[in-house]
This record gives sequence, structure tokens and C-alpha cells, in this order.
Amino acid sequence: MYGRCHQPGSLCADETARVKLLKTVRADPSDTFVFDKAAQPGEWAVSGAFLFANLDPATLSGKTRAAFRGGFLGVDSFGWSTLAQIVEVSAEQYAAAVEQLAARLVERCGAPDPSTARLAAQEEVDFAASLADQPQGMLIAVSRRYENEATRESFRTLQANAMPKAAPVFSFVEVADEEEAPAEHIDFAAIAHGERR
Repeated sequence: MYGRCHQPGSLCADETARVKLLKTVRADPSDTFVFDKAAQPGEWAVSGAFLFANLDPATLSGKTRAAFRGGFLGVDSFGWSTLAQIVEVSAEQYAAAVEQLAARLVERCGAPDPSTARLAAQEEVDFAASLADQPQGMLIAVSRRYENEATRESFRTLQANAMPKAAPVFSFVEVADEEEAPAEHIDFAAIAHGERR
């Protein structure tokens, strides 16, 4: 259940009310080489699009471009995560996420004072909470693009795997009574020298 009141940016007075936020997830090690800095698993997550507000997306390249196109910002590390997971939190944890982001906005983004940073942080965390309107445990992915002189974000949900251990990426299946494909020979030495065979 959402514990936010109808007034934007305010939590209900009931401190036992549960709200939903996003936390970073690392499904595999790819974030550690896709982004300049990967968020640690379990950090509070926000969109992070504000970090690109003063950059020209057309000039972004490499890992910075990857963060722009598909990263959630980990609040503690200011690292990036491809996925975020919906989690239920208490009102105290919600407020702590806002305070933590406000502190980072002062430290890392040059916010003029804690009060201004807190207002911006509240807006970012409220937006993250608005994305968490699915069941707890659901994964969220972001896709960003720049068009018509504006950054557009879209979010999709992914069902977390309920299997007790990771499913294999590839599996090989033998099919009975199927014609065997002819053997293919690849000359890697020729390819390395620029020849095509």
C-alpha cells in the first residue's frame, strides 16, 4: 500500500505506513564494465536524468552514453545500475533516502544549500516512488532518448525470476531424427589477415 498523502511530496502522518521505492540490482557483472561507475546492489535508486540536464546528448559517447540511455542512479555511490527493484519501505526509510540524496546533491552537484537540495531530492524520490506502482520485487528498466530538444524516459517492468538458482543463458538440446547440418570450416587465420573465405 502506498503511504503517501494526496499532497505531493508529503508522507502520511502514520509512520507505520509502507511506501515503495526503488533499489539498485546487479543481475550480473555487466554494469561494472558498461558504466564508468557501477552502483552497488541495494542502493536507493532514482532516475538520475538530472545529471545530464546540462550536457548535449548528441556529444555523449561510450560509458557516459550508456548511463544516459539506460541507467538508474544509485543514490549512495552516484554509480549506475541497469535495473532497479521495487521494494517496500517505511516512512523513515523514505525520508532517509531523501536526506541521503539531498546530501549528495550538495556534495556532488553543487546545490546551493541543504534546503534547496532537499526540495530537489524530494522531487526525485517522489518520482522514483511513482514508478514503483507494481508489486514488490518487480524489476524496472529505463530507456532514455533525446528528441525534440527534450530528454524522454520510458520505463518497463520485468518479472524477477522465481527460480532458486540462475537459469542458464544457453542450453543445448539434441533433436532425434534431424538431418545433420554439414560441417562448417572457419579459417580464423585468414580472417585475421583480412581475407574472407
